[in-house]
Amino acid sequence: MFEELLNNKDTWLSGKGPFSEIIFSSRVRLARNFSDYPFPARASSAQKEKILKTMEEARARIDLLKEAVFFRMEDIDDIDRQFLLERHLISQEHMHTTKGKGLILSLDEKVALMINEEDHLRMQAMASGFDLNRAYETINAIDDSIAKLVDFSFMSNLGYLTSCPTNVGTALRASCMLHLPALTFTKRINKVLELLAKISFATRGFFGEGTQALGDFFQISNQISLGLSEMEVIDNLAGVVNQVKEQEIDARAVLIKKHKLELEDNVWRSYGVLRSCRLVSSKEALSHLSILSLGLDLGIIDKISRELLNNLFLMIQPAHLQKVEARVLKEGERDFIRAQILRERLGEA
Repeated sequence: MFEELLNNKDTWLSGKGPFSEIIFSSRVRLARNFSDYPFPARASSAQKEKILKTMEEARARIDLLKEAVFFRMEDIDDIDRQFLLERHLISQEHMHTTKGKGLILSLDEKVALMINEEDHLRMQAMASGFDLNRAYETINAIDDSIAKLVDFSFMSNLGYLTSCPTNVGTALRASCMLHLPALTFTKRINKVLELLAKISFATRGFFGEGTQALGDFFQISNQISLGLSEMEVIDNLAGVVNQVKEQEIDARAVLIKKHKLELEDNVWRSYGVLRSCRLVSSKEALSHLSILSLGLDLGIIDKISRELLNNLFLMIQPAHLQKVEARVLKEGERDFIRAQILRERLGEA
């Protein structure tokens, strides 16, 4: 199955959604716990096993999940787990600690349910571009279906109970992945991030919590779910993301007006490096692809397609390279294979 995912072009990076030149993806995640069991950190192996079996059986009874695949994380090897992380389908914790954990994954990668992560269920739906409502509708329908089969931990005065107090309430975390190279280039990004923190929105890197903003990607999400309805959380995030999008559009206009020659030079230099390099790290490759993406959006370069660029953001990741080669690669080998793929896809100089 993982080999099939390699060729799946209809992912969160497909570039087909609204405003996808800046807002690459939207995600809505719900945390839920079964009322009859301790939270995963306190649950026994036998209790976790019962939860796994309950969800494996539930999957077959829910229309939206009948075509999805059930995995036990301990049956998935290291490279495949990292591959799932790179595609934003599991968390760092789910990748590194596997005993008693599971995953339900739709073949189109738009739905992923982590079982026995920090909570009994971490359910997410993803959509390309700025489409939080579509992601929410999908995961809400799945949540409603599961709630007919099991009882969730819930208190009328608090809402859904979760392992982390910040998720209590709706237990909904909504996020958007934004590409903000112009704000970074014009050195306005820090002020934007500071403002987001002041109004209680979290900003994370390319791979979520605890990661750096590689390639000028920033994941913006709500931090508060208690005391707000699901739609209030969605609408609040949408409003903030829309403002950041407008800031990026303004910064791009400034670049064209005041720094056009320097910007063009950066774009064509990045194109030249990626078309001719023999060794390149994932961090450097992401940086050059980010500049190329900006150049494509601004009409500076038209020799490449959005679909190709977005696909390369994933294909240059370490586990993806090893899936392509069907073998474990050392770091130096990965840098070589990465450069080879970039040359081939972009047209070798």
